[in-house]
Amino acid sequence: MKLTSRFPALASRDFQLFLAGQFLSVIGTWMHNTAQPYLAYRISGRPFDLGLIGFATTVPTLLLALPAGVFIEHWDKRKTVIILQSVMSLQAFGLAALTFSGHIQIWHITVLAFIFGTASAVEITARQAMLIELAGKESLPSAIALQTTAFNLGRILGPVLAAPLLASGGEGTVFLVNGVSFLFVIGGLLVARTPYQVPRETVAFKYMLLNLKSEFSEGLGFIRGNSLIRTVILMATLMGFFGLPLLQQIPALARDVLQTAQDTEAIIATRTSQVYAMQGVGALAAAFFAAYFSRNPRKGFILSVGQSIFIAALFAMSFTSNLPLALILMVLIGYGSVTQLVTMNTIIQMGVPDKLRGRVFAVYLWALQGVAPFGSLLIGGSAQGWGVPSAMLLGALVMLVSIGWLHLANPEVRRATA
Repeated sequence: MKLTSRFPALASRDFQLFLAGQFLSVIGTWMHNTAQPYLAYRISGRPFDLGLIGFATTVPTLLLALPAGVFIEHWDKRKTVIILQSVMSLQAFGLAALTFSGHIQIWHITVLAFIFGTASAVEITARQAMLIELAGKESLPSAIALQTTAFNLGRILGPVLAAPLLASGGEGTVFLVNGVSFLFVIGGLLVARTPYQVPRETVAFKYMLLNLKSEFSEGLGFIRGNSLIRTVILMATLMGFFGLPLLQQIPALARDVLQTAQDTEAIIATRTSQVYAMQGVGALAAAFFAAYFSRNPRKGFILSVGQSIFIAALFAMSFTSNLPLALILMVLIGYGSVTQLVTMNTIIQMGVPDKLRGRVFAVYLWALQGVAPFGSLLIGGSAQGWGVPSAMLLGALVMLVSIGWLHLANPEVRRATA
């Protein structure tokens, strides 16, 4: 059996170029994502600061994701991704310079996280909408799953590569490596083309602003009239508010909840990277299965399984301080979270007309990440006041009740195909 028959997106040379560059960039990003909260928690020792940095990273999505969905449909998506990846590279270099100087403070990390989040709020929408232009609509589910596989393989390799640097106080080196890693995806996209480019209407920026409300209303009208898409977006909102912010507390979990009497800074750094890496193992497994079975039409059932595993593992995690058990549960949390995200992404992108894809995906992204700033503050405050286990228990309980109710009220979700 040819590889392209199981992974049809790989038949596109242009998608291959993008995927290779993206994979190398993601390794750097996950090294950065491991080092940044580790550094912040080492500086302040406050779980709330982890939530504050999460707030700064995600609040631009709240403000920009929705208008970005309209703008992206009038812009060249490949060029937009190149420009915004360049901004993120400069942000990483700036954080490296501050860390090497020895004067890094929480407010520096917060401001630079905000800059990264601002670029990312638009870049994610452009990148997701670009996949169909690289691989074609028939191969879109495969492209989404392969991109997610690369992302989650990087999620494993990044923390593993970052661990020895963190143990020796080399956070600045991690940020420098991340800045360089963005150059690979930029280089790949400079060479790649978009053979399946969706026709777009070129409009002056001032006219886009004037038509913003009417174009966005068209996308909202589609969502209101499609109960499946609407329910999936509501589920994404709950995941973004109560689920994903819990993962920002991994440094506090590794340092405080899973602590031992023999702890040194090197041991804590290694344990932190282990927790991140095991989450990545589960996420990679989920992404690989999604890529391998991308033609499986039972997307609603797969979504339900991912949600159940994620919530059950969070419940169990809130009651353990045992490292081996916690690492197993992190595998399940990674698997459940990525199974949900890949499946929701696929259901939405395959169920939306080409002309509305950017706008509807922007609403999904806003639901998933735009509410996350407030979830970050809530979870960070809960972890600060009641402890990380109680914050996890709160998130798991709310998600169990609310997502369970959505499934009961909208049984068509479990029967969804794509």
